[in-house]
Amino acid sequence: MDLRQTIAAVRPPCEQSRAAAAARFSAIAMPLGSLGLLQEAVTQIAAIERTPRPSIGKRAVVVFCADNGVVAQGVTQCGQEVTAVVTENMGRGLSTVCLMAERIGMDSIPVDIGVARDVQGARILRRKICYGTADMTRQPAMTRAQAIAAIEVGIALAEACAAQGHMLLCGGEMGIGNTTTSAAVTAALTGASVRAVTGRGAGLSTAGLERKVRAIETALDRHRPDPNDPLDVLHKVGGLDIAGLAGLYLGAAACGLPVVLDGVIACTAALVAVRLCPAVRGYLLAGHRAEEPAGALLLDTLGLRPFITAGLRLGEGTGAVAAVALLDLVFAAYDGMPRFDETGIEAYTPQH
Repeated sequence: MDLRQTIAAVRPPCEQSRAAAAARFSAIAMPLGSLGLLQEAVTQIAAIERTPRPSIGKRAVVVFCADNGVVAQGVTQCGQEVTAVVTENMGRGLSTVCLMAERIGMDSIPVDIGVARDVQGARILRRKICYGTADMTRQPAMTRAQAIAAIEVGIALAEACAAQGHMLLCGGEMGIGNTTTSAAVTAALTGASVRAVTGRGAGLSTAGLERKVRAIETALDRHRPDPNDPLDVLHKVGGLDIAGLAGLYLGAAACGLPVVLDGVIACTAALVAVRLCPAVRGYLLAGHRAEEPAGALLLDTLGLRPFITAGLRLGEGTGAVAAVALLDLVFAAYDGMPRFDETGIEAYTPQH
């Protein structure tokens, strides 16, 4: 489906299934609500899958790899050649997210959506829109048509995952400079100050942080992205990885798949997706709260509460994969525990 068709296909989750899953949690032999946000996540997944007995047995993390022209402004500690190296490590299954995903029986799918050079590796999906974005301090990062094309890459990948039987998706990213683009998109969409949403990324010095703030302010002043038009923001100051992730979330919602979000770049993309289609919000679960300054702001704006607050800042989808491991644990209880009426224990009742 194209972007317009995908937006039209998203429908609200099933509240009857959510209620039935909540009733099962009340009936099984544990204190009411004792698994907290993880318990709420299972009932949300039930609503998304439209069944009181949902499953996340087959799942995938889709990692969008792309370069960002703004690195020319000295906003990163390392050069963009690192993007290609890590992407090729993903192609060999040797990056952090690939190894974490393998440990919990999860597929990892690296996607070249905009790496600045051609990359090698049989497992890498070639979906390159262009060889990295332009330097957003000098010209728009990409054209509006390229932004839409990148979103539609993400939509198509969500559809392919659904067709292959995946029941839950995580989105990841790899791209030197993408905390700069995510901060720019966040500032443009929320109205927050650039300084409030901009962090040190992968270990910038104070001087580097100042260059990063100035680069974002320059791009926003030059291009004046329209906060009421997410595509305008995305093409002027965004990244191809952010666009691909937004498309993955839109496509997952249209296919009825839950999504576990990773950190600040993933949450930026989620905000783009929700601004394009508010109903996507019902399909999103927050894996963790990113350490970058925009992390808490983005989750608050999306109205999401994270499972994990552990200072994670690696990216790649690693925090989302860690959250799926927690979901596996709570599903073990949901699927396997006996009910109160099977144990002879008197059921808990709400106390007011």
